[in-house]
Amino acid sequence: MKSHDIRSKWKIAETQGRNNLLEIQLEEANRLVKLTQTKENCMQEECSLLHGMIAELQVTIQKQYDVRDENEHFKKCIQDLEKKLRIAEQEQKEHIEKLLLEMKTMEQEHKVECVKIQQDMSRKFEIKEAELKEIIDKKETEIQLLNRQLCSQEREKQNEIIKLQMEFNTKLVKIQSTSIKSPHQDSSALPQNIFKRKLQHLQEEKNREIAALRRTIRELEQQQDCNQGSYVKRRRF
Repeated sequence: MKSHDIRSKWKIAETQGRNNLLEIQLEEANRLVKLTQTKENCMQEECSLLHGMIAELQVTIQKQYDVRDENEHFKKCIQDLEKKLRIAEQEQKEHIEKLLLEMKTMEQEHKVECVKIQQDMSRKFEIKEAELKEIIDKKETEIQLLNRQLCSQEREKQNEIIKLQMEFNTKLVKIQSTSIKSPHQDSSALPQNIFKRKLQHLQEEKNREIAALRRTIRELEQQQDCNQGSYVKRRRF
């Protein structure tokens, strides 16, 4: 009976020890669970942060990919533009060479045309010069003839005036001698006045003719001066 009680007590004590141990282990386990939950929460927060960082990195990487694609696109565009630029420069170079060749051809044609025009103008000038020389010579001949005619008419006029004066003087002497013999002296004044009027009329007519000849000579001389001036200008040209 005593041994049975002892064993029972020992089992109870053993069971209580185990229970105490289990309680200790349970407390430890609870502590570990709390610690684990705390760590898990921390890990979840870290995971959330890491997920955010990963998302940002993915966005950054995507942007880098986009930038790289855009750079590739730009590089391709630049290459295309450089190619077009080289083609445009080559075309421009060929166009400039073509224009220079055309300009050189036009300059040669212009020189030939200038020489042709100059030769043509020289021929026309020589023809015009000969015509003007002929006109000047003709005008000079006409002026000389008119000068001779004017001198001749002036001599004729002087001779005629002298002749008329002589006739007038002769008639005047005759009339005066007649008037001395005749008592009617007033009758001699009428022929004398008539003779004076005729002489005056003749002088006026000769003066008009001489003035007309002088005007003609002046006009011819002016024409000659104009032709000579034109001739000198053409010679200077």
